[in-house]
Amino acid sequence: MTPHERSFVRRLDLVSLQLFIAVCETGSIGRAAEREYIAASAISKRIADLEEMLGAALFYRHSKGVSLTPAGESLQHHARSVLHSLEKMQGELSEYAAGVRGHIRVYANISAIVQFLPEDLGSFLEQHQQIKIDLQEHLSHAILKALEEGATDIGICADLGDLRGLQSRHYRDDQLAVIVPQGHRLAGCERVAFQDTLDDDQVGLPSDSAVVESLRRAAAQAGKPLKLGIQVTSLDAVCRMIQNGLGIGVIPLRAFEFLKGVGALTAIPLSDDWAHRRIVLVARDFEALPVSARLLVEHLTGK
Repeated sequence: MTPHERSFVRRLDLVSLQLFIAVCETGSIGRAAEREYIAASAISKRIADLEEMLGAALFYRHSKGVSLTPAGESLQHHARSVLHSLEKMQGELSEYAAGVRGHIRVYANISAIVQFLPEDLGSFLEQHQQIKIDLQEHLSHAILKALEEGATDIGICADLGDLRGLQSRHYRDDQLAVIVPQGHRLAGCERVAFQDTLDDDQVGLPSDSAVVESLRRAAAQAGKPLKLGIQVTSLDAVCRMIQNGLGIGVIPLRAFEFLKGVGALTAIPLSDDWAHRRIVLVARDFEALPVSARLLVEHLTGK
């Protein structure tokens, strides 16, 4: 670290970072001042000090407020990460005082939550009753972004290939299947190629989900349109739409087995190679995780 870098670290203070983020979120020094109950001139001074330390402008000033410069966007990313880490530290330390020996943040996609995590997290917490797990459902791309920003410790999602430099470990595999009403022309098949489903209207998850991205790529390779007219946010909602004659849909086979009570539906495994998926654990650095999070990783991977 150079003398200039050491000076910057020593001079930087958390209040300035918090006020900088307030300006980013409100788009105005005046509105940030009102929200934070501080004089606008005090915020302006802190922003000016940050710009002087960095040697770069953080905001473009205009008549309606401010907008971030490229340097400001970079600082916003790092400042959020720093503040998230501090919030995590405060939360973990306060829970230690209350007798909790660890706090793990987990973001997972819907496939992992429905198929695997209830049993796996349940058995983990039976063994580690003083560890707290915060679990949130997110789409796979959002999970990777949250890991980059330090908003979660562990991500669980489909292996998207490009993990943006993050580390991954194999967790489980799943098999995608097409769900059809009983009596549908495909209902008697043991397996089916996805391209043979493309003449039907499809019911699916949101467009930026890993499953729908796979379906779009497969449809494009087959040279046919994906007739995705209805999109919902849960697997049981997909099945209910199919039950009521609104199309057919693709979801993980094991998830369907948990949802069999939804209606008179049949699941046919897809024969395409891409329909057999790897579910992975993802982290910025597994070795740098807190002890409690490393214990969870070992439990989920069987190592």
